[in-house]
Amino acid sequence: MDDGQLIRIEDPADPRLADYVGLTDMELRKRSEPEQGLFIAEGDKVIQRAVAAGYPMRSMLMSDKWLPLMTPVLEATGAVAYVGEPALLEEITGFHVHRGALAAMNRIALPEPAAVLEGARRIVVLEGVNNHTNVGAIFRGAAALGMDAVLLAPDCADPLYRRSVRVSMGTVFSIPWTKLEPWPQSLSLLAEHDYRRIALTPAPDAVDLRELSLAKDEKAALFLGSEGDGLSARAFAACDLRVRIPMAAGVDSLNVAAAAAVACYAMAV
Repeated sequence: MDDGQLIRIEDPADPRLADYVGLTDMELRKRSEPEQGLFIAEGDKVIQRAVAAGYPMRSMLMSDKWLPLMTPVLEATGAVAYVGEPALLEEITGFHVHRGALAAMNRIALPEPAAVLEGARRIVVLEGVNNHTNVGAIFRGAAALGMDAVLLAPDCADPLYRRSVRVSMGTVFSIPWTKLEPWPQSLSLLAEHDYRRIALTPAPDAVDLRELSLAKDEKAALFLGSEGDGLSARAFAACDLRVRIPMAAGVDSLNVAAAAAVACYAMAV
């Protein structure tokens, strides 16, 4: 690692640290990060997966303790590392940086939906899922259970927001995804690509998920909606089948991320 790559920091107001200021201000970061074309990766594994997926690194922020572990990543990327005391890092970011390191990464252009669908057999479609933890967990489950892609309505939470990335354990970098706009008009693309469109709902008149039968080579898209309202009438109208996960013990439904995992498992044939 070149000497110029390692910069000791002592002033939390150093303008070079602007990417890391106020990371706990969710409303600010939700607006500013996409506008500036950046996102924050947290923790060594997540950072390594982001780099491996081709996201350019702007810089890293860490304490001395984590420098040996992250040196190979810095050498591979040529990025600058800002190193300081843990208390200083907390003053900059607004929280205790206990996962090793933070990296400011450049976003890359999202692919066209048609390109994401090319060659994909099983996909997940999200509408109104605006909780970052749920989005991250859905990505992790979709990747682990063999889904080929994720499409998001414009009202979904950002998969590259720090919490989403962390909860997903970096799987947002390994499964293809993009936004489907305009919504819901672009849902016609799924029909054009011969996807069977399956809406997950707790409605009692929906088909029991255990009865779902998909041919191995059949294309299928699983639709998931928000925790409270579920899928919109327009999204339901774009689907040709409604399925439900049977509940027991008086429970009416599962958290959307848990429901997604169950349904993805059922579809992974």
